[in-house]
Amino acid sequence: MVVQQQRRGGGALAVCALTVAGVMTVVTGCSTDAGEDGAGRDGADGRAVTRADPAGKPAEVVRRAPDTLAGAGSAETRTSMETAAGGTRVTIRGHGVYDFRGQLGRIKVLLPKDPAGADEHRPITELLAPGALYMKNRGAGVPDDKWVRIDTTALEDGNLVTGGVTDPTAAAELLRGAGEVTYVGRTQLAGVEVRHYRGTADIGKAARAASRDSRGALTAAAKGFSTDTVPFDAYLDDEGLLRKVRHRFTFATEGPAVAVVSTLLLYGFGVPVTVELPPEEDLYTGRVQQGRSGPETP
Repeated sequence: MVVQQQRRGGGALAVCALTVAGVMTVVTGCSTDAGEDGAGRDGADGRAVTRADPAGKPAEVVRRAPDTLAGAGSAETRTSMETAAGGTRVTIRGHGVYDFRGQLGRIKVLLPKDPAGADEHRPITELLAPGALYMKNRGAGVPDDKWVRIDTTALEDGNLVTGGVTDPTAAAELLRGAGEVTYVGRTQLAGVEVRHYRGTADIGKAARAASRDSRGALTAAAKGFSTDTVPFDAYLDDEGLLRKVRHRFTFATEGPAVAVVSTLLLYGFGVPVTVELPPEEDLYTGRVQQGRSGPETP
């Protein structure tokens, strides 16, 4: 068995996963995403302004996003995951490529520096596959030449936040559960005209409507968060391609509730993507060291 697990609150907890909550135990500084949004305020007071959607009913337009991405095939991606709890804010960033048809991706995850700047974290390479997350340069006692494999269907969050990156397929598939959606209006994102939508997605509904390979992880996620609905902002171009999506997750811990804002940017559609999953002999099967003050990972 590759992943050592514990039980807490009735859920299976993979203790070898990278988690933003775990990073927060060693990072006490703050990091902000100022300027990352790429879109301006919607109204003078920042609230959504109701407008007629030229593409149709907003909820239906957003729910079609996963199928449109599969039709496009692949894309380059940039990610950020900002976590806030107990007055501490941490941002983890990533960049890579992703194949929406095969649901395979390769993302390099960049951890924030320690406050003193003396301890530089090595980038973590993550390979994403249906039902699995592979991590290299994980640290915590894992040899440099070994990979850690995590069964994402056993994670309480379905790998929506555990790996420091929301799986691009999962991020898109969540939109299948979109309910109350408002068309905010048109804006520009990295020089591309996009339509901005704001709403909430029901994780359980998304899991039931998801593709076969995504259903297991989303079903697990439906049980792991403190609320069933996830607020989101989605930006689609005139071809219906999802260019950006931001989800706001909340999950309970033994201490203060943890708020996680996960942002996925997509561009360079059609880029070649080659992902080779590591063979069994390259997988680490031992226990991963845990920090004394760090919480159990979700």
